[in-house]
Amino acid sequence: MNPRSQCLACLQRTPPSVFEAGLWIAVEHDAGCVPNQTLDEIDELTRKISSALPMLPAAELAQPMLRQLATLGFQQDDVAHPKPHSALLHKVVQRRRGQPLALAIISLEIARRLEIPLEGVNFPGHFLLRVPGADHLLDSCGGRRLYPRDCRELLIRQFGPDMQLKAEHMRTASAQAILQRLSRNLRHLHQINDDLLASLKDANRVLELGVGNTTDYLVRASLYQALECPQAERFDLEHALLLSDDPVQRLRLEQRIRTLPSGHALH
Repeated sequence: MNPRSQCLACLQRTPPSVFEAGLWIAVEHDAGCVPNQTLDEIDELTRKISSALPMLPAAELAQPMLRQLATLGFQQDDVAHPKPHSALLHKVVQRRRGQPLALAIISLEIARRLEIPLEGVNFPGHFLLRVPGADHLLDSCGGRRLYPRDCRELLIRQFGPDMQLKAEHMRTASAQAILQRLSRNLRHLHQINDDLLASLKDANRVLELGVGNTTDYLVRASLYQALECPQAERFDLEHALLLSDDPVQRLRLEQRIRTLPSGHALH
């Protein structure tokens, strides 16, 4: 199977193998990524963390585990100059630096191996973690506890005072949602670093992993525009038009579609 098929196959397991699926995503961008080698590195990392954990019930070990990861050097990468390696899991394991989501995926894998209950939370702008049933969230970058007030402050810092905390922000992320978010992150990182073909791979994977939103189709349409693929661009603009409920956006999309040659989109 090719890397994309391997990634999707990991999702069919019970339970899904999110970390390994993420490694196959990395293979799509870096032929030097050897999933089994990184899995061995995670084995060693798990042993180090396990030996340093306190003698507590498993439900109380998530925060100590995250703190041990921080002690071993796992930190959020430089946000001023983001590069794709901050979201490619094998690079994050090697460099011990990465985006919050990548650090969370590594944390979830180690927690799974140590039978520590932990789940991902698809919080806007900064992926978080939670012990099931807890009244707080955990930051994957060091393990800080976040209560509702902290979550509101995090939203304001990232999106401004008009952003309201909603129940949907605190929902548990499925394996599929985690990988879709990882693909969106990589899509953005490759795009801002001028690797449009790599970004297109990620854009296609986003839509293969789950239902796409208006932005997903608009971003891919922009990539097709830059790559001079007008029929594929039209296909995505028409899908964005169907999904959009913004009258102004719909008008602009209709105008943009009219400037493109007619015909069937080819992928």
